[in-house]
Amino acid sequence: MAVPIFRHTRMCPPREAPSAAIPVTMIARDLQPDEFLLPHSHPWGQVTLALEGVLRITALGSSWILPPMRAIWIAPNVEHEVTMLEKTRLRPLCVLAGRAPFAGRDCKVLEVSNLLRQLIMALEQLDPGQEPTREALLAELILDELKRSSTRPIRVPLPTDKRLKTLCASLIDQPGSNQTLQHWAQLVGASERTLARLFERELGLSFGQWRQQVRLAHAAPLIARGVPLSQVAEELGYASQSAFSAMFKKTFGSSPSAFFAQREQR
Repeated sequence: MAVPIFRHTRMCPPREAPSAAIPVTMIARDLQPDEFLLPHSHPWGQVTLALEGVLRITALGSSWILPPMRAIWIAPNVEHEVTMLEKTRLRPLCVLAGRAPFAGRDCKVLEVSNLLRQLIMALEQLDPGQEPTREALLAELILDELKRSSTRPIRVPLPTDKRLKTLCASLIDQPGSNQTLQHWAQLVGASERTLARLFERELGLSFGQWRQQVRLAHAAPLIARGVPLSQVAEELGYASQSAFSAMFKKTFGSSPSAFFAQREQR
């Protein structure tokens, strides 16, 4: 199996850290699909999103895959890393800890509304230091919109056991693999029963349930980009488009087309 080679880079500090006067600032970076940001944390909260491209965020023992219509809230001082799965216009928002829109340390996947996207673009276009009043107003509007934008996440929990790490990393990189748990047991040097117990104990899911979460996470960016459902189903290892659609509807209560159409309308 080919293993992708990534080049690490460092997250630049914002041009201005968030403050009481301007509680939201932004970092603008355009990154290539073979780059990732090393694990790091900061005293402010962060809304990580891309105006274009697909991200994989890892934090607090879980992983999320985000298309441009989604963002993720990362609380202050929570260590996280970011991998670019495509050429990406990365535009994370830095939020003053005292103005965090969500309580606690949990990450939250957010729906990027048209208004939020336009506010972020307006913030990017400001000349540094030239329009502090407008920047402060935009920051307040962004905070208000963030509080209204929480949505159901597609979360992929990650293991600590070395054998499960090998298995899970392979499936995240190749979500269409239909290899059985018995196959993986032979590959990682553990019995099938041991792996099954580890999935339940460490991840709270069966092997099949966890793989389904991985496939759903990969499906969202593909569907959002307009990839035909038949192609999405094939890439993710489903026997047919109808089998994939049935699984999607069972999870989200509507077909993939209806699910994303509703969000476009909102």
